[in-house]
Amino acid sequence: ISVACLRNRICEGKFMDERLAYEILSAVGEIPEGKVATYGQIARLIGREKNARLVGKVLSLSQYYGAYPCHRVVNHTGRLAPHWPQQADLLRAEGVSMKDATHVDLKKYQWDC
Repeated sequence: ISVACLRNRICEGKFMDERLAYEILSAVGEIPEGKVATYGQIARLIGREKNARLVGKVLSLSQYYGAYPCHRVVNHTGRLAPHWPQQADLLRAEGVSMKDATHVDLKKYQWDC
């Protein structure tokens, strides 16, 4: 499968808009080292507050768009991505400690944007 084909994947019945993908990834790129943001927080930042799942979908394809700190995005409870064991290591390397094996303490590490 070519990169162009992957960039035009269908997302929830609609073609993925590359401009929207870059808008999401640009917001993710603003998260400071040592902080995390939630999928919903990123969605609100780009004016699509009800599209947290779309943010997650774009992040799952981020490797086709360049290098972004996607490891800094967690769900609304601080839970890490379930099938990405390296995420915790990447966060720890930036000074983010885990509340437990699968959660970041949002009260301590959430990006205040």
